[in-house]
Amino acid sequence: MMKANSIDKNNLICIASIGKPKGLKGEFFLNSFCNPAENILNYSNIIIEANKLANFNIEYIKKVNSKFISKVINIDNVDDIKKFTNLKLYISKEELPKLEVGQVYWHDLIDLNVIDFDSGDILGQVQDLNNFGSNDCLEIIPTKDSVDNIKRLIPFVENKIIKSIEKEKSIIYVNWPKDFLV
Repeated sequence: MMKANSIDKNNLICIASIGKPKGLKGEFFLNSFCNPAENILNYSNIIIEANKLANFNIEYIKKVNSKFISKVINIDNVDDIKKFTNLKLYISKEELPKLEVGQVYWHDLIDLNVIDFDSGDILGQVQDLNNFGSNDCLEIIPTKDSVDNIKRLIPFVENKIIKSIEKEKSIIYVNWPKDFLV
């Protein structure tokens, strides 16, 4: 477990949250934010939100049917784990596996400029990524260089809407004309 003062909060990735307690012995349901969800099983140096517990060490994470069940060392009853329900769990970015060429992590897209491929219009900057059911969406906010002051949600559909991501130039090229609003 890392000490709170040695943690660079900008270097953390949220991978899960603590769900409802399971049983009476301190186990809880773990809500994995990994894709695929099973990737949660690959991480060991997990940090709890705001370092709420000095000795927060996961004893185990196991998959039972389609759910994940976990336990923290030295938390052995339902009342103690209830205090941590809904807190976020993080890992350091260095623990993420290396990606193949052409792949990016979602957190790498934040703050990239979004430009319409055909017109060259600057649509704004990625503020966040969300999933509203059918696909992931880039949440775009206007910047001083944007073509207008409109916030946009642009579906993340590669090779159709997302033309290319040039991370080294901080640009995402999209097929999304400025007058196309949702």
